[in-house]
Amino acid sequence: MSTLKGQDLLRNPFLNKGTAFTKAEREKYDLTGFLPDTVRTIDEQEKLSYDRSKDFDSNLEKHLYLMNIYDTNRTLFYYLVGKHITEFLPVIYTPTIGDAVINYSRNYDTPKDAVFLSVDHPENIKKSIELSLKDLDEIKLIVVTDGEGVLGIGDWGVQGVDISVGKLAVYTVAAGVNPKNVLPVVIDAGTNNEALLNDPSYLGNRHKRVTGKKYYDFIDRFVEISLELFPEVLLHWEDFGRGNARTILEKYRDKICTFNDDIQGTGVMMNSAINAVARATNTPVKNHRVMVFGAGTAGIGVTDQIFLEKVRNGLSQEEAKKQFYLVDRQGLLTEDIDDLTEGQKKYARPKGEFKKPLKDLAEIIRKVKPSVLIGTSGVHGAFTEEVIKSMAEVNERPAIMPISNPTKLCEATAQDMIKWSDGRALVVTGSPSDPVNYKGVTYTIGQANNALLYPGLGLGIIVAKSRIVTDGMLSAAAHGIASLQDLSKPGAPILPPVAKLREASKLVATAVVEEAIKEGLNRVPISDARKAVENEIWEPCYRDNI
Repeated sequence: MSTLKGQDLLRNPFLNKGTAFTKAEREKYDLTGFLPDTVRTIDEQEKLSYDRSKDFDSNLEKHLYLMNIYDTNRTLFYYLVGKHITEFLPVIYTPTIGDAVINYSRNYDTPKDAVFLSVDHPENIKKSIELSLKDLDEIKLIVVTDGEGVLGIGDWGVQGVDISVGKLAVYTVAAGVNPKNVLPVVIDAGTNNEALLNDPSYLGNRHKRVTGKKYYDFIDRFVEISLELFPEVLLHWEDFGRGNARTILEKYRDKICTFNDDIQGTGVMMNSAINAVARATNTPVKNHRVMVFGAGTAGIGVTDQIFLEKVRNGLSQEEAKKQFYLVDRQGLLTEDIDDLTEGQKKYARPKGEFKKPLKDLAEIIRKVKPSVLIGTSGVHGAFTEEVIKSMAEVNERPAIMPISNPTKLCEATAQDMIKWSDGRALVVTGSPSDPVNYKGVTYTIGQANNALLYPGLGLGIIVAKSRIVTDGMLSAAAHGIASLQDLSKPGAPILPPVAKLREASKLVATAVVEEAIKEGLNRVPISDARKAVENEIWEPCYRDNI
C-alpha cells in the first residue's frame, strides 16, 4: 500500500486517479482542496478524454495528447486506448511514432519514466537505473534502443527513446503486461544524422556514433548490470542498426532471456502469414518459393524465420535454402557479389545459376516464379503494376506482402495489388490498410503488425520466467496467431485484425508458455499454461487500496 499523500500522490501516474478519487479517499490521502468537488468514474473520464481527442487535427497532436494522459494517469491511458484499440494503436505506435521520434527534442516535456544512458559514461549505468526505480524487484521487461535504425526512417539518436516507451505501451495494451513491471531504456551512443548534430534543439550527445570496442563494452556492461538487478528480466532490443542488432542478438540469445523484434518479430509475423497462405492455397509451407525484396535486418530476419519453419516442416537445410531468393539494391543476390552481409551470404544464389545478373524485379519474378513476394525495402512504389502482374502470371493466388513501415515507405498499396492481380492476390501490408472493394467482393487487408506477436511472446516469457527465447518458442507464437483466422470466406484477411489483439496475445502467450515447459526452460512450476497467463494479465481499473 502506498504511503504517498497529497500532491505527491497526484503526481504519481501509477497511483493517480484524478477526479475519480472518492470523497473518502480524498480525506484519507490528504487530497481535500486539491481536486474539483465532482467525483467521476473511470468510464466518465474515458468518454471525456476520447471526445477531447477528436479536437486534434493530426495524429501527432493526438499522440502528444494521449502521452500527456500517460504521464499523469497511467490507468486511464490504458483504459482509454484499450477501448479504442483499432483507432489508437496507430497513434501511440506505428506509424505515428515515427513523427513523434523526428520531433522529439522540440516537443520534449517529460522523460516518461525512461532511463537515458550515455555511452560516454558507463560508470553511471547502474546508478541511473537504480535511481529511476522505486521497486527494483518489479522489473520483468526492458525494451532498449540506441535509435540507430528507427523504423524505416534511420538514425535519430537519443530521440529513439520514444520507440522504447511506445513499444512497452503496446505490451500493456495488447497483452496486459503490468506497466509497473517494465522499463524503457535508450542508449545514447551519438548519432550520424547531421541534421540532428546541427540542430540547436537536439537533446542527445553531439558527436558521431561510437562504434567498435567502446560501444560493445558498454552493451556488455548494460547487460551485466540489468541481469544483476533483475535476474529473470526479458531484454527486448529494438531499432538498433543493421550490424549491431544481429551481433548483439547472436552474442546473447543462447545465454540470457533476450529477443530482437526487428530481426525475429517481423520474421515470426511473416512465418504466421506463410502458414495462412499455405492454408489458403492448399500448398504446404515447405513447397512455397519465397522472394524477399530488401535484404536488410528485417529482410534477413524474415528469411531466417521462414527458413526454420520449412526445416520444421520436413526439409533439410540445403533444400530449404534453395527456395529463397533475396533481392537488394544490387539486384538478385548471388555469391559473386562483393560486400554481402553474413545474413545475405547465407541465402545468396549460386554463381552462374542465371545467364546474366538480374536486376529488374519483374524480370526476376518471371525467371524465378516465386509464390510469395515480401517487401522489406522501404522503397515506396517498388511493387509496380508490372511486378504485381508478373506475380499473378505465375501463381493462381500470389502472396504479396509489402510490409515496410511507415505507409510512405510501403512498396505498394493494397488497392493496387488487388486491382492489378484481378482480386487474386493474398495481401498483407505493414501499416493499416482500409478494406478494398473490387468486383463485388470486400477484401479485408491483413496487417503484419508485430503487436500481434511480441506482446504475447513477452507475456508468455514473463509467466514462464524462461531462461532463453528459442526458435521453438517463436514458432509456437507464430502458430498461436495463425490459429485465429477463418480463411474460407472470400476477401478474408491473412492475419488477424488489430481488434483481436487481446485474443491473439493470450493465444500466443499460452503457446509460448507451453513450449517453454516442453523445452524445460521455465524457472517456475506451471501446471496450467492458460490459467497462468490469465493470472498475470493486468487490467486498467482503479484499485481501492492504492
